Amino acid sequence: RSLAGPTILAGVLGVAGCGGSQAPSAPTPLPSPSGLPPAATARYSVTFEATWNAASHPTDIPPNPHFSALIGGTHRAGVSFWEAGGQASEGVRQMAERGRQSPLDAEVNAAIAAGQAQHLLAGADVPSSPGTTSLEFPVSLEYPLVTLVTMVAPSPDWFVGVSGLSLFENGSWVEERSVELYPWDAGTDSGGTYRSPDQVTTPPEPIERLTGAPVAVSGVVPPMGRFVFRRLGP
Repeated sequence: RSLAGPTILAGVLGVAGCGGSQAPSAPTPLPSPSGLPPAATARYSVTFEATWNAASHPTDIPPNPHFSALIGGTHRAGVSFWEAGGQASEGVRQMAERGRQSPLDAEVNAAIAAGQAQHLLAGADVPSSPGTTSLEFPVSLEYPLVTLVTMVAPSPDWFVGVSGLSLFENGSWVEERSVELYPWDAGTDSGGTYRSPDQVTTPPEPIERLTGAPVAVSGVVPPMGRFVFRRLGP
């Protein structure tokens, strides 16, 4: 299905997280390879390079392959907005089925208020794939994980993204990381093709990787794009 609602411009809605009494404390950072203490914060850009097209995924390819506006947040290990084998939240369902940033943005903001997340990330869509979109965001040692998703559109409830990706490893901030993006099924709609009519899955099924038609090519599912994270500075 096509995306509903207006396009939201790329950007970062930075919301300072409030410390919660039940929030776990951040782990003590390891020494950096240089022997100097790591910077407490870093700034990154992420570029979504959408590659989905008729050549990469020829089966049942829709005439207007595109991706919805990016939505996610920076957070600590005490919270997860989606994961393989878990149930899709209402925010993930609306993102995967309708390409909406809300109410997933409200779920991130609730985690911010609880001290489990730090910044809400919101970026532009890719109106035609192949295509690219980028956004910049801050991250900190206390909240070094990134979750970011976008709907495969049109589709029943399919999406690509990362969940709890750490940008801090081995005592230092990651300078650059490229993540191949494979399609996921949110488990909330039973349609089997990109343009299937709505078929509500009752009860909902766990989130899982798509492995068959129409995304597989000779038994292998090619990536639909990649996220490229690049450190910009402190």
